[in-house]
Amino acid sequence: MAESEQNKPETEQTPTPEQAAAGTEPENAGSVQGDNELTPEELMAKLEEDLNAARDAALRAQADAQNIKRRAEQDVEKSRKFALESFCKELLPVVDNLERTLAVTAGHDETVKPIIEGVELTLKSFTDALRKFNIESVDPEGAPFDPQLHQAMSLVENADVEPNTVIAVMQKGYTLNSRLVRPAMVMVSKAPAAP
Repeated sequence: MAESEQNKPETEQTPTPEQAAAGTEPENAGSVQGDNELTPEELMAKLEEDLNAARDAALRAQADAQNIKRRAEQDVEKSRKFALESFCKELLPVVDNLERTLAVTAGHDETVKPIIEGVELTLKSFTDALRKFNIESVDPEGAPFDPQLHQAMSLVENADVEPNTVIAVMQKGYTLNSRLVRPAMVMVSKAPAAP
């Protein structure tokens, strides 16, 4: 028994019978709590403050998680909506070439009429397929110039129309789900120069 008492660390002190009867603790035990004991009201206020801070942190974390989830859903939706954009850009020159073919063959004799009809049907099926995937053409002839949808290739003096009006479309523009894929290349009117 003497050996077990010697092996006890010096920091552990058991109260003597007198200290136990008096309700006092060993000297080292008082140093743990220190002299800064809080009153029950102060302790309650501190705990409520800590609780409010924890609630606030939890609400902020929950709001951040909801924002991240919402942004991820929006990104997925945009990816779905605009996944066809690069594919659409590759198809537009084919549509342009079919339209040019029809413009060149207009007024030819009856021998090329079956070819023209075939090109017209091909162009119609192409435009129907584009429309099915929300790809719409921008053909602004006669409309006011809109730099968000049109690309001005030249300014032409014209007294017959309002200035900044599209007077000719060199190449149609296209939108995908109301987002511009290719601007329309246009000629825009300007007021005639003063003599």
